[in-house]
Amino acid sequence: MTSETEKAAGAPGLKRAVTGPLLFLFILGDVLGAGVYALVGEMAGQAGGLVWLAFTIALVMALLTAFSYAELVTKYPHAGGSAVYAEKAYRSPLVAFLVGFCMLAAGMVSAAGLSLAFTGEYLTAFLDVPQVPAAIVFLVLVALINAWGIKESLRANIGMTIIETTGLVLVIVLGAWVIGRGDADLGGAFDPPAETGVWVAVLGSALIAYYSFVGFETSANLAEEIRDVSRVYPRALFGALLTAGVVYLLLGFVAPAVIAPAELAESTGPLLEVVRTAGAVPPELFAVIALVAVANGALLTMIMASRLGYGMAQRGLLPSPMSRVLPRRQTPGVAIVVTTVVAIVLAVTGELVDLASTVVLLLLFVFLSTNVAVLVLRRDRVEHDHFRAPTALPVLAVVSCLLLLTRQEAQHWLLAGVLLAVGVLVYLVTRRSSRVVPADA
Repeated sequence: MTSETEKAAGAPGLKRAVTGPLLFLFILGDVLGAGVYALVGEMAGQAGGLVWLAFTIALVMALLTAFSYAELVTKYPHAGGSAVYAEKAYRSPLVAFLVGFCMLAAGMVSAAGLSLAFTGEYLTAFLDVPQVPAAIVFLVLVALINAWGIKESLRANIGMTIIETTGLVLVIVLGAWVIGRGDADLGGAFDPPAETGVWVAVLGSALIAYYSFVGFETSANLAEEIRDVSRVYPRALFGALLTAGVVYLLLGFVAPAVIAPAELAESTGPLLEVVRTAGAVPPELFAVIALVAVANGALLTMIMASRLGYGMAQRGLLPSPMSRVLPRRQTPGVAIVVTTVVAIVLAVTGELVDLASTVVLLLLFVFLSTNVAVLVLRRDRVEHDHFRAPTALPVLAVVSCLLLLTRQEAQHWLLAGVLLAVGVLVYLVTRRSSRVVPADA
């Protein structure tokens, strides 16, 4: 991260090469696709046919926090994101570390969940292989691509974003076609959950849906590279979230109308079931699209996690070996290995829905910190114009984060707690080691 002191001294900053359309596609690609391909079934298992309502609630909650990011990114247009805002607001290195580590842990947990999504029914449409060993091979392949080079990885992002968006639109069109020919049950989209209260079940489903909206927060790290950030960033951010929200809302309506919610809940490839019912498109073609979407999500997530681990090591927050790079490829080799090993352990020991919920839990702490930081930093004035969120929205965002935290189950708190405890231990050991002076110095 380029510091303000370095900038004042005339050190060169990052090139502002990110335009509005590129930023929109980056955020949309990060938000749209990977999670929803696997989690619609899990959502139907909780909310019955009211998947569309759960998506709507999750969208509103995501937008509340997005307003806080729009203000802070345009107010402090520097790379670093939530950890920087925490450092400015609370002036505590430990708090800043915890916020950054929550982001890092969320990335590794997310990659583990996506590896299980990749090796579910979408892969078994071609290969009948055991899920866990296949997930390990998948994560190793992602690590190899990550290590090969950042340029090679990101060049494919726009193409993959178009592919995964096309896949979701295809499901919506096919679902509408099934409804139009009279082979669907529109009442299925309004079937309440069978065994629990409607709002309790829908909120539980919204917690899973929230996982499908996260990813927008990583765009804060591009702040120094966005042209006319105060004008461009809010438009791209809200435009991408609303676009994803419309797609998810339509998916959440057609899927339980075409396939009974109980059947969706039993499938690890729920959108594939819609395609099979329509019959107009080979299921194998859609399975390929889904695999591309999930693989792209996992690759972007592990790129973020490995670079974040590398950056934290450079700042003395994690052990220094994680800042080592591969000499020829100039990628953070040690950080890639460490984050991949942790993701493999999580994939071997976890279930998809639990991993997705734990990602949300970890990011809720990040979002809670960011939403409070907006209010704390209102006393800090800057010279340039920036986006300003209505004061009520960060307050409502804090309430929404707390509400979603109350919906988390014990095993999700346990996993998140173990990861954070390990992080704090590593942080303390790293800080202690950095203070040790050699005897012959």
